[in-house]
Amino acid sequence: VGSEEATRYYANCCLDAGVAFVNCMPVFIASNKEFARRFEEKNLPVVGDDIKSQIGATIIHRTLAKLFTDRGVKIDRTYQLNVGGNTDFLNMLARDRLKSKKISKTEAVQSVLDVPLEARNIHIGPSDYVPWLNDNKLCFLRMEGRIFGDVPMNLELRLSVEDSPNSAGSAIDAIRCCKLALDRGIGGPLISISAYTMKHPPIQYPDDVARDMVKEFIQGKRER
Repeated sequence: VGSEEATRYYANCCLDAGVAFVNCMPVFIASNKEFARRFEEKNLPVVGDDIKSQIGATIIHRTLAKLFTDRGVKIDRTYQLNVGGNTDFLNMLARDRLKSKKISKTEAVQSVLDVPLEARNIHIGPSDYVPWLNDNKLCFLRMEGRIFGDVPMNLELRLSVEDSPNSAGSAIDAIRCCKLALDRGIGGPLISISAYTMKHPPIQYPDDVARDMVKEFIQGKRER
């Protein structure tokens, strides 16, 4: 988190070396028009940005937000607080490293809402570093809204999950799709797998739609 220059340097090295790039960092590469153009010109696939875990805070928050919207519940405000004990959370104690991360996580949730929440009504981001948690991550999520008759309701959720393997499955899917693109001679951002496995893809899609798109890509029915 926050390694903006290092990630861009690595992306440039991939372009120079003719290597595909799967960007799991919250730095905007695949979703950056200039980098996207350069990878396409080099005919190199790129997937990104910011890995979306298998069952993590973001995918759960997105799913619940879509459920509220689909069921006609007016969402008034929400927060998502995350704590952990690995190096990722230690890095996030430096608040100046969090700009892209907060944008990525917030837009991932806002994108599934019919009407995005005002900035003051949505707070998503790391909360603190707790060393004894080690690689375990805790998420505390709250959503407040109104059902029929303007009746208030709220939902609270606590998630506990091992952070690293939770991301590994998504990363492996992204790597496999990147290899398919290489074999097929496809360069540039891979829209389907990016939407499915990343928080800040070039184009956001609902997760069920993105999953179907990935299936079509694997079957060769979709170019990217």
